[in-house]
Amino acid sequence: MKKKIVSVFLASAMVLTLAGCATSTGTATIESVENAAETVEETVEDAAEAVEEAAEDAVETESAGDDFHIGIVTGSVSQSEDDRRGAEAFQAKYGEDKVILAIYPDNFTEELETTIQTIVNLSDDPDMKAIIVNQAIPGTTEAFRQIKERRPDILCLAGESHEDLPEIGSAADLVVNNDFVARGYLMIRTAHELGCDTFVHISFPRHMSYETMSRRVAIMKAACEEFGMKFEMETAPDPTTDVGVPGAQAYILEHVPEWVDKYGTNSAYFCTNDAHTEPLLKMLLECGGYFIEADLPSPLMGYPGALGLDLTQEAGDFEKILAKVESAVVEKGGAGRFGTWAYSYGYTVSAGLAEHARNVILGESELTDIDDISKAYGVFSPGAEWNGSKYTNADTGVKADNTILIYQDTYIMGDPGHYMGATKIEVPEKYFTIK
Repeated sequence: MKKKIVSVFLASAMVLTLAGCATSTGTATIESVENAAETVEETVEDAAEAVEEAAEDAVETESAGDDFHIGIVTGSVSQSEDDRRGAEAFQAKYGEDKVILAIYPDNFTEELETTIQTIVNLSDDPDMKAIIVNQAIPGTTEAFRQIKERRPDILCLAGESHEDLPEIGSAADLVVNNDFVARGYLMIRTAHELGCDTFVHISFPRHMSYETMSRRVAIMKAACEEFGMKFEMETAPDPTTDVGVPGAQAYILEHVPEWVDKYGTNSAYFCTNDAHTEPLLKMLLECGGYFIEADLPSPLMGYPGALGLDLTQEAGDFEKILAKVESAVVEKGGAGRFGTWAYSYGYTVSAGLAEHARNVILGESELTDIDDISKAYGVFSPGAEWNGSKYTNADTGVKADNTILIYQDTYIMGDPGHYMGATKIEVPEKYFTIK
């Protein structure tokens, strides 16, 4: 930047010198001297403007250095361990002085104002340049609106929104969700390829009120029809209600044997809640049945608890985590029936979205470029394949520029395990507008 300023002054000096030479020869007329003076004046003004612009550029360049903060808001370890661990991994990479972490309430449905304030409080930091919320639970949209009113310079990024995507997309700079459209189709296709004849969906009314989850159910039903499978729905308690996590998990433990007896061992099961996943896996390993992948897939999602594994030594190393989980699944007789993503989705979203925000602030990436987002996610999931597309509004058929849906390839554990090649399959266009 300094070279640019110096060169501007040199150019100005050369013009002044040439003007002086013209008058000293006596060959120039008064008019030409006046013109020269005007030219010099204009050039000096241009030079001054260039210097001012260069100085502003220098300030912007300096401000885009490493002297900024990034905030990440997640659920607690008890509710969303992977999300929190991903935030901690990003903080460990760049330092506690530059990465600020916050936790929204476990009972966020009843503590909306606390949730909003937790997110908004991060904008009080004058050095804050990006705020990531994963999962973007109800209240995130309002929090982002308040932040933008106070600090429009802060990038607001939402991971795995619980609010309708068009709504949160109106307040966030970027929204990235799991590809509920593609996955709704691909999970059924995978179950069919593994020999399943029935797909059982487990959820509760609050989740079914979300556009992403209700649309995914419609897609799953349509895919089951395409592949000649039965689609069944079961209701389980919401862990955020009075029964809490213990009550919700006890319900799953009690009812899975009944469901497997009812639907047969060639049935595949899927639940929309993290807390339901562990007891579901535990009982399917005992009773039979298939589990393609979790709602937010990870080898850490439900498997360690269901298998009684201590992964302290493997913490942070997903290759070793997957290998240990896979070995335990095979030992329990689950080879070829249980799947996951090789790297935790929640972990990758927290860390990957923050990495992407940092790249955008530094001018190294474009905010809504899917390849740039995948590049940032890849930092925390080396070797994993990602695919996705822009969110399509089912009512209008219009794709949203700032809302991205992504997914990772499905890995079925066994001896040996194998990827299903899900990221290479083209999802039929009709599924993108099913609702």
